[in-house]
Amino acid sequence: MKTASLTLRVEYRDDDHEGETPQRFFMGDKAIEIEEVIDRWLATEHSYFKVRSGENDIYILRHDELAHRWELTMFQSGKYDDSSAPV
Repeated sequence: MKTASLTLRVEYRDDDHEGETPQRFFMGDKAIEIEEVIDRWLATEHSYFKVRSGENDIYILRHDELAHRWELTMFQSGKYDDSSAPV
């Protein structure tokens, strides 16, 4: 089964030692400000960034280096606090 990804417009800074680091991205007209880059996986053709927004949502963004395209590959809402869930 193939899952669909969503193409995004991403604004990023180009750090000398870390490469392109996303700062904000757009889904349609909605701007999502990135508060924290939680993790990153860098490769020759693709890079992945696990980021947290100001609304505490978690996203994984994929950058296709060859096609110069950013995609949303995962979303987790920060609206639900599972700290009260049984362990």
